[in-house]
Amino acid sequence: MLTLDFANCFADKVGSHGLDPASVAPGSNDAKAIAAHTARLATTRGKGWERWRLLPADPMRGEHVNAVKSVAKACEGRFDTMVVLGIGGSALGNIAIQAALNPHTHNLLPAAARKGPRLFVVDNVDPAYFGAVMTLCKAQEGGLKRTLFNVISKSGETAETAAQFMIIRDLLKRELGKDYAANIVAITDPAKGTMRQICDREKFTTLPVPDGVGGRFSALSPVGLFSAKMCGIDIDALLDGAAAMEQRCSNPDIAQNPAAMLATVLVELGESKGKPNHVLMPYANCLYLLADWYRQLWAESLGKEKDLAGNIVHTGFTPIKALGTTDQHSQVQLYREGPNDKVLGLVGVDSFGTDDVMIPTGLGVEALGYLEGKPMSGLLNAERRATEYAFVASQRPNYTIRFPKVDAYHVGEFIWLWQMATAYAGLLLNIDAYDQPAVELGKQATFALMGRPGYEDLRKEVDATLTNPA
Repeated sequence: MLTLDFANCFADKVGSHGLDPASVAPGSNDAKAIAAHTARLATTRGKGWERWRLLPADPMRGEHVNAVKSVAKACEGRFDTMVVLGIGGSALGNIAIQAALNPHTHNLLPAAARKGPRLFVVDNVDPAYFGAVMTLCKAQEGGLKRTLFNVISKSGETAETAAQFMIIRDLLKRELGKDYAANIVAITDPAKGTMRQICDREKFTTLPVPDGVGGRFSALSPVGLFSAKMCGIDIDALLDGAAAMEQRCSNPDIAQNPAAMLATVLVELGESKGKPNHVLMPYANCLYLLADWYRQLWAESLGKEKDLAGNIVHTGFTPIKALGTTDQHSQVQLYREGPNDKVLGLVGVDSFGTDDVMIPTGLGVEALGYLEGKPMSGLLNAERRATEYAFVASQRPNYTIRFPKVDAYHVGEFIWLWQMATAYAGLLLNIDAYDQPAVELGKQATFALMGRPGYEDLRKEVDATLTNPA
């Protein structure tokens, strides 16, 4: 299982920049708060916006896994390329799971060496980016007929995904004619919304975005599981890891509850020690895009103007991603000698298995002899430990999450750990971790600027406010 080491977040390691170890000891205020929050989470599990906590357990798990496997089976062998159309929580989980669990060269491998189709997650409306993917799909042998488009939108009204969908629908209709719907799988609301109406009218194959599962908590729902299954990832193991972490994170003892400890340490360091910037720095390229997924989860869930009582609090923390060892040569100078306003999260991997590479002997250069005959993973982990030591020497609070190895089970654990830590952090901050009101104004202004009826007054306000109206 994943292990977490928080020792370097306490005062005995990093002086006044760390927490008093007694603050999380049995009987402390933090320990009592976590016990109370754990009891509360037990009562809200599976209700409202916490339905995501049921994803690894039956009956929801069985229903979703069976549906995903059934649709994936029907698609088997028909497609060389899969394109996911989505944004935010409808894209980041797909990207992170794929990057973690399939080879970095997955899309470059010949079909016989891949575990599924090439996968592109098109999460922006940059026309050059979108156009390049469409050009590839049309140019491959079999053209668009060999491309599966996975449209992910609960409502169907997210402007970016709607625009992408409208373009590919038109392309498919022109290229494939009346059979075009066979190349679309939509993941949307099972009962209502604009996309549901389109799916029912045009007879698309669909999978559900479950009720009460917000986008940033949906990676282990059909939203993330379908592309994973299509590309040969063990979705049962992902959910097994999540289920195991759910059990660990339901323990009222803060010392035995990794999510509760993670949330407490980060919230306390942020609120009482002036460290609102939270870095996540995996020492494995395959885990780097999990840091992208974490950024949305932590930022959108905790960045709030008001608390639950309506008080103005402007709370939240800024998540930052980094990559070890790459960013030791670009960011660590700032992290060690710049403002001491960060908590550094390191992510290590104990074993890279058959992917490890040995550094050969025989170069004959004395200055490099210490590297000879060593595994590359040994160098990577030595770099991580050395950076941890350097952070402590500079009194920079840091913690480490360790993967025994990178596989579906442990990725499922990692995703669930952070989702549960977010739930605990929301309670500690006394905010709603499941809404995102600040995102809505930008969406509405986009509607206005694009000429959607009913937003004319807002368009005038936007033009009057900005110095460069369109």
